[in-house]
Amino acid sequence: MSTVDWESLRRQAVAAAASAYCPYSGLRVGAAALCDDGRVVTGCNVENAAYGVALCAECTMAGQLRLTGGGRFVAVACRSGEGELLMPCGRCRQIIYELGGPDCLVDTPRGVLTMREVLPDAFGPEDLP
Repeated sequence: MSTVDWESLRRQAVAAAASAYCPYSGLRVGAAALCDDGRVVTGCNVENAAYGVALCAECTMAGQLRLTGGGRFVAVACRSGEGELLMPCGRCRQIIYELGGPDCLVDTPRGVLTMREVLPDAFGPEDLP
């Protein structure tokens, strides 16, 4: 994948945010990822009255990756329902690293960065015995 259509990826993240279930925070979050086979998978946040068990948009996106054929993330964009850039939380950074690796690209406030830059010294599969 030599080129990423970031504008399209961002639009798809905003569109995914429209499906969010967020009765507690009111913050609609959508995530979209380009996969290594050219597919785009999306996800939205799903809140829960037991706040700690809520699902981030990146988590549901990871599920969609697995449900629709697997593969790897190449590039990820996260947006609010209003189109504002949102950074993945720590748990989601780890999930993106697991499913995209250190070279996966992420849209950040500092521009497009690799996961290696977003999550330096990450713990990954290579750290397990």
